[in-house]
Amino acid sequence: MAAFFRSVVSIAAAISLAWCLGCTDDTDAVRRIRSQRQQQMQATEEHDHLGEMFNLLGNLVELNSDEARRQIAYHLNRWSDDRGPVKNPTVTPLVGSVSELLPPEAVQDRIIRSTFTRDDVDHLRDCYLYSRVAEWVDSDASDDPVLAEWFSEFEKKSKDENAVVQLRTASRLFDWTTRNIAFEPEKVAVPPIPPPSLPFGMQLQGAGYRQSDYETLWRGTGDALQRMGVFTQLCRQAEIPAIVLAIPSKEGSDLNPWCVGVLIADQIYLFDPTLGIFIPGPNRTGIATLAQARSDESVLRRLNVPGFFEYPVGKDDVQQCIALLNLIPEAISPRMSQLQSGLAGDRRMVTYTDADALAKRLDAIPGIAGVRLWDVPLLAEYYHQGLETAAQRDPLFNFWYFSRWAILEAQINMSRQLALGRWRHLHGDFDKNVEDDSSGARVLYLGQRAPEFEIEDLRIDVELQKAYGIRRELGTASEVYDRQVQQIQSMMRQGKITATYWISLIQYDDRRYKTAETWFSKRVLDGVAESQWEPAARYNLARTEERLGNIDRAVELYKTDGDPQEHGNRIRARLISKSAD
Repeated sequence: MAAFFRSVVSIAAAISLAWCLGCTDDTDAVRRIRSQRQQQMQATEEHDHLGEMFNLLGNLVELNSDEARRQIAYHLNRWSDDRGPVKNPTVTPLVGSVSELLPPEAVQDRIIRSTFTRDDVDHLRDCYLYSRVAEWVDSDASDDPVLAEWFSEFEKKSKDENAVVQLRTASRLFDWTTRNIAFEPEKVAVPPIPPPSLPFGMQLQGAGYRQSDYETLWRGTGDALQRMGVFTQLCRQAEIPAIVLAIPSKEGSDLNPWCVGVLIADQIYLFDPTLGIFIPGPNRTGIATLAQARSDESVLRRLNVPGFFEYPVGKDDVQQCIALLNLIPEAISPRMSQLQSGLAGDRRMVTYTDADALAKRLDAIPGIAGVRLWDVPLLAEYYHQGLETAAQRDPLFNFWYFSRWAILEAQINMSRQLALGRWRHLHGDFDKNVEDDSSGARVLYLGQRAPEFEIEDLRIDVELQKAYGIRRELGTASEVYDRQVQQIQSMMRQGKITATYWISLIQYDDRRYKTAETWFSKRVLDGVAESQWEPAARYNLARTEERLGNIDRAVELYKTDGDPQEHGNRIRARLISKSAD
């Protein structure tokens, strides 16, 4: 209405001005006024379409996926029409480093084309969600206590205030990634079913590519390579360059991803998602740089845990590292660059990366022997396509494929509620929103914690089945329906355990450390049913005990034998013991 009123006023002003000037030459004045009116209308139009796009992204989990994708593409193209196509779009030579995975036709379709399609929505969803996480995580509550004293000294010595801010932000994002992405080993159990045939030598449940960065964030669990993906994505949204550092294999041309390097000023700071800790600097103080790891043998040697673990990387290995950029083709396309220029304020998110400019900065750093695009994101896409095809052909494989995360992705009420809770959790919306009267993640998660007697009664209580939205289709045999209800009971128990663990994480991030201690220890670790979340809950309980000043208890938890992250946990135990002393 306001836009319409401004348009009417502009037209009226133009008519009045023309009338008052009478027979004088009013062409220039009228043309100027019309131009102003058109600019106003164009600005309003841009605001509307980008606003619609952003609102759709913000509510994506509650919408019909196909329809939402169509509408997002429509609004982006309407907005883009007013600006015109990008002139002389170019493609970074870095695409040649993944040419086997990205043939010329894919380059044309995903990078060069100027129009937006439904296929762009996954990239925009990722940018949106990672930007929301980075926004609320970047706070004092996410500071790692082990680094507190070092950061205080670093701030006093540093002449670059922005470098201090960026390094603090990066350490917060890494700490959140470590606490919230439960660590999986690279090799996990393979189901006892015939594996599908996958391209590029990929294996079922292979490391890194077995799920995308989005799925890792969404599910809250992943291996070292997937943690690298999440951390670099968060850094990108905070506008901090972060790369995967890889070491050339001694046997051939393969690269072995080692850790994540964060480029701040002219230094690369090292974070190891496998260990779940930053790499300590000389004398186990602060965050090590690549320069320190290349010059001081003790930096990496002190990552050994005598009698338990030997760190697989040494000083000689890191003299010449390859920098891998975690970018999919859409992230280096001109249309995403144009889109990013139109996003500001609350809608600000990073949709584009100038890969050539970043590569130039990285090439100037001693110890960087080359820059490439990381192949893992593209392999994850091919892996997903292969599994989708196999699921359509094989009912047994279909059941395994879709049942793993049915608690979040099945089209039933309890899965939708858990998914909505997870969505709001990742937005930092923990409690009820007074403005729109919507429930926060904490309330939605609590709604998943049905008492065991109620879950047990589900097989025999028809009214309870109706309450949970379970309906028996006409013609369904009793024994078949009973098996379906049993599967739902199993999902309810899994959903309950998962919601309980995620509530515990919220209590920690909400600085309710005493409450978090109770939830991690009593609700998750001392629960009746075993859970995939137990090692992560034990680690987070140790982090909670640190916050409460119970250092001896934290050290005891870190030294639990057999946890997937035991190597890094034992190093952290050393760090907090030194800090306490």
